[in-house]
Amino acid sequence: MADLQKLRNIGFIAHIDAGKTTVTERVLFFTGTTYKIGSIDDGTAVMDFMEIEKERGITIGSAATAASWKDYDINIIDTPGHVDFTAEVERSLRVLDGAVVVFESVSGVQPQSETVWRQADKHKVPRLCFINKMDRLGANFEFAVGTITEKLNANPVIMQLPIGAEAEYRGLIDLLEMKAYVYDEGNNPTEPQEVEIPQDMLAKAQQARQDMIEKIAETDDVVMEKFLEDEEISIDEIKKATRKATLDLKIFPVFCGSALKHKGVHHLLDAVCDYLPSPNDLPPVEGTNTDGNEVVKRELNDKEPFAGLVFKVVTDEHVGRLCYMRVYSGSVNAGDKVFNTTINKQQRIGRLLKMHAEDREEIQVASAGDIVAVVGLKEISTAHTLSDVSNRILLETMSFPDPVLSVAIEAKSKADQDKMDIAVTKLVDEDPTLKFNTDQESGQMVLAGMGELHLDVIVERIKREFKVEANVGAPKVAYRETVRKTASAQGKFIRQSGGRGQFGDVTLRIEPLEAGSGLIFESEITGATLPTEYYGPVEQGFKEAAQSGVVAGHPVVDIKAILIDGSHHEVDSSEVAFKIASSMAFKEACQKASPFILEPVMLMEVVTPEEFLGDVLGDLQSRRAQVQSMEPQAGLQIVKAHVPLAETFQYATILRSNTTGRASFTQELDHYAPAPIKDK
Repeated sequence: MADLQKLRNIGFIAHIDAGKTTVTERVLFFTGTTYKIGSIDDGTAVMDFMEIEKERGITIGSAATAASWKDYDINIIDTPGHVDFTAEVERSLRVLDGAVVVFESVSGVQPQSETVWRQADKHKVPRLCFINKMDRLGANFEFAVGTITEKLNANPVIMQLPIGAEAEYRGLIDLLEMKAYVYDEGNNPTEPQEVEIPQDMLAKAQQARQDMIEKIAETDDVVMEKFLEDEEISIDEIKKATRKATLDLKIFPVFCGSALKHKGVHHLLDAVCDYLPSPNDLPPVEGTNTDGNEVVKRELNDKEPFAGLVFKVVTDEHVGRLCYMRVYSGSVNAGDKVFNTTINKQQRIGRLLKMHAEDREEIQVASAGDIVAVVGLKEISTAHTLSDVSNRILLETMSFPDPVLSVAIEAKSKADQDKMDIAVTKLVDEDPTLKFNTDQESGQMVLAGMGELHLDVIVERIKREFKVEANVGAPKVAYRETVRKTASAQGKFIRQSGGRGQFGDVTLRIEPLEAGSGLIFESEITGATLPTEYYGPVEQGFKEAAQSGVVAGHPVVDIKAILIDGSHHEVDSSEVAFKIASSMAFKEACQKASPFILEPVMLMEVVTPEEFLGDVLGDLQSRRAQVQSMEPQAGLQIVKAHVPLAETFQYATILRSNTTGRASFTQELDHYAPAPIKDK
């Protein structure tokens, strides 16, 4: 068993194009995991191994690999940056102990950086910051660090200063040891060489070191005392205090480099080992017993009973279903029986694999802290808990956003239809943000996802990986319905056709709720008015009826239904009758309560050169956009606006043609708002 203290489970997270995959590729090269450096532009990146990732030059699925640096073992997960694949980041952060957030030296914090930062906050993941692309035109280290403070309200602590910037970027000054390191010119990966700190930077470096110690001292009494007394503080003491403050999320150490030119990666790896947590540093993992009424804790070591969380399921053409699992406590052997607490079933572990992106190595045992792939599990999905058969625990599950966009897809032939059913089932199994249903009227399959790119990629994968010939319809927006007022209605279902009849009588009051509340059912009557055995069917009838609203058949949200009256028949009443009566009452009450349609509104951020600002704003105005803010930044304008999703189709193409390809944009779901009423 490897020393847990020397194990790191980390991920690289960032905005799209900040250089996460490039950083990961360099890490794999310098740790000896790969012998040739992969490049995204050439389609040879180890971590982007799906054909579609190579072509588009973006990461779509999170990939896992293992590496070792000095005497540390590092499990690495490279995650996507595009907002459409946010579920991949969410589920990776759920099982990681620490993360490296990659920022771009020119732009600093970008929209998706904010999203992944919030996700990391939610899971309380300690982070290091890496300011990448220091060799780019317009690189500005101080500006990038400043955006971390301003936009993320975080406390970054500068641990290194870059030597030069843009084409002059040569290396870095380590403020902890007050040593300078430079790299050979050219693009060959080289070890950093220690040199004297350049004279013109000495005063700046001394001041920066003083600032660094002061920030760290604020989190540690011992260091603070020595700092105030002007006593010598040893490097070990600073390291220890930095590590503790990083684990407590009080500070975020900042490093710099250029992954593409191989600069700064060695020091980043040292920092991962020095400052990010081992499984031993984390509090015990918490779950509940199988009844869900008692909290169960497990220490993260091998002596505890086994508990693991499946965080990703993928279909592999060689071995079938691969389930990525984080082992939290205990250990498990290939061939062991385990209990799936989520679905209350005993299952058997087939084979255990250590993953290196798409390559794999078979292992016999997985221990606490490991991230492994399991082969041979049936009926398993993302977020299922596996535990020891006699010591069961249910770990906290993961939540994923609802889809906002759908496309109709139909196979070109009967043979393709069967293949498509298999393909969609597998893809929905892999991706918790992908949903599908069959349109009852047209018989078409409808796929719902997180955005245009997400659905594009899914359709592309159906055609390529599963060799399905299919026609795809135009994207459709996922609208919702809700009500403005409170209203009541009675629903009576009576059928008499000889023999036993059907009788159900329900009166419901419906009330509007705050956005995001979902559907709530309550009863204001007593069991004397209506036997309590009928409350369940009444709730079921309301929730089923809410799946299609009264305005245009969209799902109804944010409504409370209250059972205020009802009557039953000793012989004829049944659960089915009450379900139907409840559905009738709900539909009628909705008609009276001023129902209206909600549409998804995106927060869009457009970065454009100043000379195209007028064109960009004019185009946004034509899309019913509400501009929230405009910020100038080094010859560019950053426009933030709320834009209805229905108005954003093909926006990428229009923006490119309006700005000769020089502007870029990102968008993510912000809220739902009332849709405008269309004239008949």
